[in-house]
Amino acid sequence: MRRAVCPGSFDPITNGHLDIVARASQLYDVVHVAVMVNKSKRGLFTVEERISLIERCTGEYGNVVVESFHGLLVDYCKQRDIPAIVKGLRAVSDFDYELQMAQMNNGLSGVETLFIPTNPVYSFLSSSLVREVATWGGDISHLVPEPVLQALAEKLGTEG
Repeated sequence: MRRAVCPGSFDPITNGHLDIVARASQLYDVVHVAVMVNKSKRGLFTVEERISLIERCTGEYGNVVVESFHGLLVDYCKQRDIPAIVKGLRAVSDFDYELQMAQMNNGLSGVETLFIPTNPVYSFLSSSLVREVATWGGDISHLVPEPVLQALAEKLGTEG
């Protein structure tokens, strides 16, 4: 079986993230979405909430497994026999950072990284921007899937 992982914090998952996961799910037999846990950061959504939202948003793909992980991504990959990491690139600035990470991960464990260019519609999109716009009551309905829109409205006490 061809397996890959799409790692991230996904706080929350956006349409840009979903585009990358959907495209990866067409290339691989199983795509793991690893919600990476950073104990030093307090997210808007708990890890459990993020996992639930991602599962609701990716259920139709049929080959996506969602779980959390704390530690090095290469250890996650080793434990699950995953040879490839899939990352979306929005701009050249993403590439600079992601290339360093890809080279480090390959040097540590031999895992490869596949870069998928983001759909231009989502080239500006990030979870932090979504959170900020949503906090101020801006319309994010075109940036996130419906379950996330509803969850943000509930969490922030705004109308979706």
